[in-house]
Amino acid sequence: MECEYFEKLKDHQFGELLAETDHWLIILAPDQRNLGTCVVALKRDETELSGLKDGEWDDLARVVKKLESAIRKAFNPTHFNWGCLMNSSYREDPPCPHLHWHFIPRYQEPVEFRGERFDDPCFGMSTMHDRRKMVPLSDEFKNAIKIKILENLEI
Repeated sequence: MECEYFEKLKDHQFGELLAETDHWLIILAPDQRNLGTCVVALKRDETELSGLKDGEWDDLARVVKKLESAIRKAFNPTHFNWGCLMNSSYREDPPCPHLHWHFIPRYQEPVEFRGERFDDPCFGMSTMHDRRKMVPLSDEFKNAIKIKILENLEI
């Protein structure tokens, strides 16, 4: 049985697909409070990091380098957080985990893009952000973020 989350990823319905490699989908997350936030999801069904194959690890290393470089060029964050949490997969019974990474650029100072100011009030804290405070952005604005990233993403 395939999980609902994996089906959404396969159909590119969880955010906007930016790029894909042999093993990973790079998706612009719907929540852009931290400008450039993405999800990097494995293109096959897997629930644990220990289940990754050597080629998938190698491919992930390339994705990390390329994505961090692109976001640094596009928005100049201070650093990056990578999280493989999967906690929300266990809110339902039965749980339906799928291996994916949350990629969150972190900004010590506010950053502006197309006249919008993006603050990172959780900078320097162990929490990434409060999910209840998502900032609504138009599809047009999210598309502009996507274009800016793609101008710098060499995958």
